[in-house]
Amino acid sequence: LVRKTSSSYRTFSKSAGKRLDKEYLQSLHNKRLYLAAFAAVLGNFNSGFALVYASPVIPALEAHPNPALRLDQHTASWFGSVFTLGAVAGGLSAMFLNDRLGRKLSIMFSALPCAVGYALMAGAQGIGMLLLGRVLTGYAGGVTSASIPVYISEISHPGVRGMLGACPQIMAVLGSLFLYTLGKYLGLGLDWRWLAVAGEVPVLVMIVLLCFMPNSPRFLLSQGKDDEALGSLCWLRGKDTDYAREYEQIKDSVRKQSRRVSCAEIKDLFIYKPILIAVGMRFLQQLSGVTCVLVYLQSIFKKTSVILKPEYDAALVGLVRLFSVAIAAVSMDKAGRKILLFVSAGVMLVSNLTMGLYIHFAPASQNDTIANKTLVSSANLPAEPTNYITLIPLLATMLFIMGYAMGWGPITWLLMSEILPLKARGVASGLCVVMSWLTAFTLTQFFLRVVEAFGLEVPFLFFAVICAGNILFTGCCVPETKGRSLEQIEAFFRTGRRSFMR
Repeated sequence: LVRKTSSSYRTFSKSAGKRLDKEYLQSLHNKRLYLAAFAAVLGNFNSGFALVYASPVIPALEAHPNPALRLDQHTASWFGSVFTLGAVAGGLSAMFLNDRLGRKLSIMFSALPCAVGYALMAGAQGIGMLLLGRVLTGYAGGVTSASIPVYISEISHPGVRGMLGACPQIMAVLGSLFLYTLGKYLGLGLDWRWLAVAGEVPVLVMIVLLCFMPNSPRFLLSQGKDDEALGSLCWLRGKDTDYAREYEQIKDSVRKQSRRVSCAEIKDLFIYKPILIAVGMRFLQQLSGVTCVLVYLQSIFKKTSVILKPEYDAALVGLVRLFSVAIAAVSMDKAGRKILLFVSAGVMLVSNLTMGLYIHFAPASQNDTIANKTLVSSANLPAEPTNYITLIPLLATMLFIMGYAMGWGPITWLLMSEILPLKARGVASGLCVVMSWLTAFTLTQFFLRVVEAFGLEVPFLFFAVICAGNILFTGCCVPETKGRSLEQIEAFFRTGRRSFMR
């Protein structure tokens, strides 16, 4: 039975088949596919914008003349972190929405709480409205985090799936940079309200564009809408291409699966193994420390007395992140997923180790002892670097962000959407998002406590150990999916083969 199943899924194994598929991929028209992907990843642009909204707004609200809106240290902390709790709720909702509404409609649904959240923050008359607005925008970010990668993966073909799979991360970085740019020019006072108004723009554009985009052919087939699925694939691939053959392959794969995964089927290796890999990657990705570094970036630079101003350092790191994600998008379909994951984890390991050792061994003149015990109070300490050795934290952080953005950032989201079986894709993608944001919230809450108790070097050394574990996890558990159709990837887990690599 296993031998029969393996041969039936060996779509690309014969040389004649490879030539035929290569010709098919070269004949495809990708303009509409790119348009559909762009419409979807506008949701990630908005998530990146909403995630860092607190960064320029908190200083303005801490100095606000109205006591009802003025933030103290406690409320400012919640204003920054409550976004992640909303994202957890959004991930839980996506477990239901992805399979009921579909991928496209789930993305469109996220626009409603997002728009309401921005409206609450723009017209806030008290801290309660601000926190509720942050929760709602976080909820929208959780839904899109689970829905957009799956939608892009299911409408793409193997020739461009890696590149398009990196686009959500690129757009999230662009959204963050756009927010920082606006915050720089809007300044303090009441202008922070206009940042929330600006957040409504990508939401509106996304809704308008998605109205004209098709739903995922695989989702439509799973709902028994064969004609709509064929029309969707025709629109995405072009009428003069051999899209009917790809349609039959997808249809054959969908027929072999029930619409929903049952509790009994969870015990099947074909179901639980890819889910465990996807959830494990999301867990390890957050444990590597990226959210803590991004949230407390300027405070870390201030504490380590970097020779440049912290706000300029943050902008420089953002540009490095954007450049690195672009590299991943270009190379993912050529170099492969696993090699980029290995390089990414290795670079993050070196950078975290460098940062931890620098903070521990740097002389007091470069690394103030008092500042080493807290990040909150260090924001008010003057940065007086004595020599260029203080560039080491900046270079190490840039190296860390570069490593993350070229591998463990975009590829974990892409692999999540690639390896999850169709019958469990909606539920499991939501589970991955919940795991990701819960881990991020826990880390950001405990990060400051660990720094105050043991010093800043301890979390960075912990992150270095996790990155070493990422290398082992990649080598032992992660399959190579470059150039494989989603049907072939499902066959890999179904047949129990150890690796795609030969």
